[in-house]
Amino acid sequence: MRKQVAYLGPKGTYAEKAAEILSDFANYESPIFVPCKGLHSVIKSIAYKNCDAAVVPIENSVEGGVTATLDALWKFPDLQISQAIVLPIKHALISSGELSDISEVLSHPQALAQCSEWLSEHLPDAILLPTNSTSEAVNMVKGSSFRAAIGSKALVTIEGLKELAFPINDVSGNCTRFVLLSETKVSEAANIASFAFSLLDNQPGALLKALNTIAEFGFNMSKIESRPSKRELGEYIFYVDIAIDKINSIRNFDLLKENLRPLCEHLNDFGCYFSQNINLE
Repeated sequence: MRKQVAYLGPKGTYAEKAAEILSDFANYESPIFVPCKGLHSVIKSIAYKNCDAAVVPIENSVEGGVTATLDALWKFPDLQISQAIVLPIKHALISSGELSDISEVLSHPQALAQCSEWLSEHLPDAILLPTNSTSEAVNMVKGSSFRAAIGSKALVTIEGLKELAFPINDVSGNCTRFVLLSETKVSEAANIASFAFSLLDNQPGALLKALNTIAEFGFNMSKIESRPSKRELGEYIFYVDIAIDKINSIRNFDLLKENLRPLCEHLNDFGCYFSQNINLE
């Protein structure tokens, strides 16, 4: 049966490219790609079993963690990260008008943030308007002489518009990690393990004890960030990535979780998976 893979649509986004690559890596035969309007819709598609898998952004090198994805992983603990790729992100300013006439710029909030310095220098008076996706933004500026959108250069051809500037992202090495979510654990080849935990007691040194436990097992912690628990002020969930290799194996990760659990109110394992960088050029 052909797999249905949800992603943040419509067509022409980096998310669509990520969905194609990750589906290929997962050996899905002729998958059916399901574009969704908004990141929450993508996640609900897999969480409520309307699709077999979903591809979502989880981290950007400029703006950090994608909060909607992180919150969803905590909310739906059955979801597992089975594959990951890192894509280079190069944004274009797209419009039907001319640069000198642009007074409104539309795009996904992450894209707007990743181009904020360029916008403040070249379009300081423009109003920034968030949309559900970069592709949606491009659709909304068709035929407008005063509106522009930030999106993938590929959208210029797809939508029949013109490129006003490229690249416009503030950091040349801008990249985003996309993950393939499913309810199937895949851990045959892994170089990352991701998990999150909330502390049993909000006491001095409680987080340090958890971090010391990770250190005692010799794992290299490549990322840690916090998100509010949304239950009370000052209560946080900690998201962690650790490196998996021959020395610090998946089996050692299982032992680490056993030692962490007595310190945690909740501990969610998002899976051990393989992540790799992709060159789109």
